[in-house]
Amino acid sequence: MHKKLMLVLTVLLISVSGLGAAEWVDLFDGESIDGWIVRSGTNTYRVEDGTIVGTVVEGSPNTFLCTQKEYGDFILEFEVKVDTELNSGVQFRSLVAGDNTVTTRIREGKEIETKLPKDRVYGYQVEIAASPHAGNVYDEARRAAFLDDFEDNPAAQKAFKDKEWNHYRVECRGDRIRTWVNGIAAADFTDSVTAKGIIGLQVHGLSRNFAPYEVRWRNIRIQELP
Repeated sequence: MHKKLMLVLTVLLISVSGLGAAEWVDLFDGESIDGWIVRSGTNTYRVEDGTIVGTVVEGSPNTFLCTQKEYGDFILEFEVKVDTELNSGVQFRSLVAGDNTVTTRIREGKEIETKLPKDRVYGYQVEIAASPHAGNVYDEARRAAFLDDFEDNPAAQKAFKDKEWNHYRVECRGDRIRTWVNGIAAADFTDSVTAKGIIGLQVHGLSRNFAPYEVRWRNIRIQELP
């Protein structure tokens, strides 16, 4: 009897613990970008061989392929490959500027208010680039600064693989934000400026040495947290 009771309690505990767990949801089905919205610029996006391909267009500012839904606490995973010459990123908990949106930037240690163009995407962005900053979080079009310091994290500085597919993981729980690149812990900090927002795939604008460089994403999925 005692063993049967323990077995029943164990099953109940497992069932209760799983009630708040959400299913993984694919944000990209490998076939189309229906339901996504292009914002902020004219760089292009297309689907090719099960990947989203972003291409730089001459004269375009930073452009973002955005979800319509906003997400608060979640785990986001994706794979990405980017041309060495191109800087890219994925926005999360990000916002879209209205007619009179003003953000605060930090320049030379001073806070400066800047009015954003309507439809400009701004907020947290995990860095994608062949650089020691890959995996760090940049505050796009807002504070215009990296929010973590990789100086004492040599493993993170070397985690990104140039010219290869890289696996990213972004985890947001309350005001704690963490990232991983190819399974290596990267950013880990607290920040409460934005608790909820859209996700956006960035194609960075190029003002010099232009070429139609590309960035590719695949296996984009999200798990919302209770």
